[in-house]
Amino acid sequence: MNVAILTMFNGLSTTYSLVNVVADQLKMLLDANIKVKLLVSEDCADSEKFGIYKDDRIEWIKITNRINGIQIKWNDYSQPTGILHSSFNEEVDVIAKDFEDNLHDVDICIMHDILYQGWHLVHNIAVRKAQEKLPKLKFIEFTHSLPVNRPNKLIYPLSERYNPMPRTVFAYPTYSGIPALAKQYNVPEGKCSVVYNTFPLIEDMSEDVQKVHKEINLLSPDIIIIYPGRLTPGKKFEKVASLAGAIKRKTEKNTKVVFCDFPCMDIESEVYKNIIRTDAKRYGLDDDDIVFTSDIGYKNGFPRQAVLELFTLSNLFISPSYSESFGLTVLEAASRGNFLVLNEAVPALEELGKKLNAYFMRWDARNFGFDSKEKYNPSEKAYYEEHGNIIVNLMREDRVLISKTQTRQKYNLKWVWENQLQPLIEG
Repeated sequence: MNVAILTMFNGLSTTYSLVNVVADQLKMLLDANIKVKLLVSEDCADSEKFGIYKDDRIEWIKITNRINGIQIKWNDYSQPTGILHSSFNEEVDVIAKDFEDNLHDVDICIMHDILYQGWHLVHNIAVRKAQEKLPKLKFIEFTHSLPVNRPNKLIYPLSERYNPMPRTVFAYPTYSGIPALAKQYNVPEGKCSVVYNTFPLIEDMSEDVQKVHKEINLLSPDIIIIYPGRLTPGKKFEKVASLAGAIKRKTEKNTKVVFCDFPCMDIESEVYKNIIRTDAKRYGLDDDDIVFTSDIGYKNGFPRQAVLELFTLSNLFISPSYSESFGLTVLEAASRGNFLVLNEAVPALEELGKKLNAYFMRWDARNFGFDSKEKYNPSEKAYYEEHGNIIVNLMREDRVLISKTQTRQKYNLKWVWENQLQPLIEG
């Protein structure tokens, strides 16, 4: 499968949103090991390349923007009527020949606003002319602005901003625009598809977070729990794992836990980790549902800024800690929009949690002058499953949590590729 992206960029300024959209599509294609050509104007400077645009796997094609040595001026033909400039047809022939030469070995050509924008009319006509010589080539035309009303009177070649093109699917970033898009190009809505613009959440985060993502999926889970702390039984890591397991088993929600741990000299870390993993498995988590950052190279702790970034991805924070003087991590999790579940038996957590509208459960705790020990009837497992079900139902009703989770799950590169762009390319 060979794919070309036709943009006719004159530059790669990130203030031009389409540059970022194309960058994300390049990442999707390259991650899928698809050979990619990127067709731009010959005036697009190599010095402006950044990020994915520097990837050596991209074959850059500079489409001619000269005729008789003079730079082609892109006239704006946004109106359905008008007079063409004198060199229009000659420019079309030169550009069409360049398109034909560079698309002959391509299976799919993804175009961005080439048929839509008035200043691309010369490229619109040129690519249609080239298509006549490329009978096996299929096209996907992306429109990135509001579709325009189809005029009653159409005169060639300005009419081609409103006419379909053979072997072409028309794409738009939202479902709401599909009816208008179909009317603009006079095609059935079935010839139109939705491909979301992506929000590369993890790609814009630190290398530390990306390293965690390579170990455990931080995008698709329904519930992500981040728990930072010293690896000591007093922080009750095993209770976090157990409640997470009960939630997964009871609600069938895809649940992941990241422990941002740092060592405690008083215990054998690997022994305690085995206890945590055993309890997690007993309550419902699989081995690959948990990661300790100390196991992936962060023996002395995970960077605090990266912990805050992880809280941006997570949606549930559980603190069954045995003792706290304040609970700063509660504020960190709350500031990033997490549902809070705190140990009501710890005075500091109770005080802070009431101010933050947290959900309370009870675990063993150290209080002022005495220790408390909880008894669960009929069992600790039943207690976790009961409260886990309540927690998930409350999370379903929280609009902020819904929007945060949906943004992470359905507007990332992987989801858009697998559910929207890849089916278009392979269909």
